Amino acid sequence: MSERWPGEPTKLDELDEVEEGEVEEEEELPASEEEEEEEEEEEEEEEPLLRSPGDQQHAEGELDIPDDINVIEGEPDGTRRGVAIVASRYNGEITNKLLASALEELAEAGVRREAITVMPVPGAFELPLAAMALAKTRRFACVVALGCVVRGETPHFEFIASEAASGLQLAALETGVPVAFGVLTVDVVEQAEARVTKGAEAVRTALEMADAFAQLRASASR
Repeated sequence: MSERWPGEPTKLDELDEVEEGEVEEEEELPASEEEEEEEEEEEEEEEPLLRSPGDQQHAEGELDIPDDINVIEGEPDGTRRGVAIVASRYNGEITNKLLASALEELAEAGVRREAITVMPVPGAFELPLAAMALAKTRRFACVVALGCVVRGETPHFEFIASEAASGLQLAALETGVPVAFGVLTVDVVEQAEARVTKGAEAVRTALEMADAFAQLRASASR
């Protein structure tokens, strides 16, 4: 005699129900992994191509200004100009290279050695105060600030870099004397090594702005 009640499913019936349930669940599953990978590849192909690290440098450019417009544009000419350099001693191995680059550019621009004043300061945080003091003397046509801040494991980097940048800008705005930003803000020292020509770039910027301001004062006094 069978031990099951009438109408009770057999084990084979139960297996059939399980298999049917599995089939139904498989039909309700999302797309296969291959299809998902193909969709991800299509999305990646649609994204715009990024430039390589070497192509992401800021590029100099020229403005197209009509000939009948008055233009005041400075030249990086250091003839008869006094230039002050404020340099951070912190990360001195890098700052010394920035300073050498700046001095070489000043010589090429025609600035006499005796017309150059260098003021060393402890670190990048002290650069704005020194730049402000130098600018207020009115002895210099421009000020060049040099330093290097390397990112560490704490937020110290953000505070120092931000205060140095805003403070140097404030020194220029309050005195009207061009202050060039030659401070490297990098993640690792190797990045700073590749950017030591920033010293020369800051010199050219400072001299160009000083010449433009001189032209502006001359035109205003006519």
